[in-house]
Amino acid sequence: MTEFSYVMDIPVRFQDLDAVGHVNNALYATYLEEARLAYMADVLGVDARESGAVIAHLEIDYRRSVSEDDHVTVALRTLEPGRSSIPMEYEISAGDDVVATAETVMVTTADDGARPVPDAWRERIAAFEGY
Repeated sequence: MTEFSYVMDIPVRFQDLDAVGHVNNALYATYLEEARLAYMADVLGVDARESGAVIAHLEIDYRRSVSEDDHVTVALRTLEPGRSSIPMEYEISAGDDVVATAETVMVTTADDGARPVPDAWRERIAAFEGY
């Protein structure tokens, strides 16, 4: 995970488990969301609920299941933003194993549609990501 700029531990909760004791596949998206919201607060200095940003694309590739006994870590990095979009890449790990990889595209919006990514966000992302 050394190429990922932001890393967050996520607890596996009992409610995350399905009938066979694995984390339900839909919860992987929730883990990504938790990391993304923390990134927005920590790096961009914004509350995601007030940001006007929405997810326009989500793709998850599953490699293995996660159980209650696993320690889950989500690593993410933000790629260079487009005009109104912010692409992100993720790795979800349990211990030393990568259990899933994912991509999202977040789009900044206003009442009348997409709006440009704020310059302050671009500057903070560039400084944090090192590009």
